[in-house]
Amino acid sequence: MRVVCVYRDNEDYSRSVTEWIENLRRQTGYEIEEMSPDEDPGFCEAYDIVEYPTIIAIDDNGAVRNSWRGRTLPLLNEVLYYLI
Repeated sequence: MRVVCVYRDNEDYSRSVTEWIENLRRQTGYEIEEMSPDEDPGFCEAYDIVEYPTIIAIDDNGAVRNSWRGRTLPLLNEVLYYLI
C-alpha cells in the first residue's frame, strides 16, 4: 500500500501538514510519501487531485482505497490502517 500526501510548501496550511506528517512518523514509526503537485502533475491528474492538501491511499494495483482532501487532516489511526 502506498500513502501519498500532496501539498504545496509555503502555503498557509503547510505547517499543519508537516507537523501532522512528523507526528505520524514519531508516534507510529511509519512514513508517507510527500509530493508537490508541481513535481508530478501527471500523478495528480491520474488520481483527480485538485485540492490541497490531499492524502491518498493507493493499493498495489493503483486503485484508490481512501483519500482525505482539504485542511481537515485525518486522524493518525485512519491513515495507519493503510500503512500496516
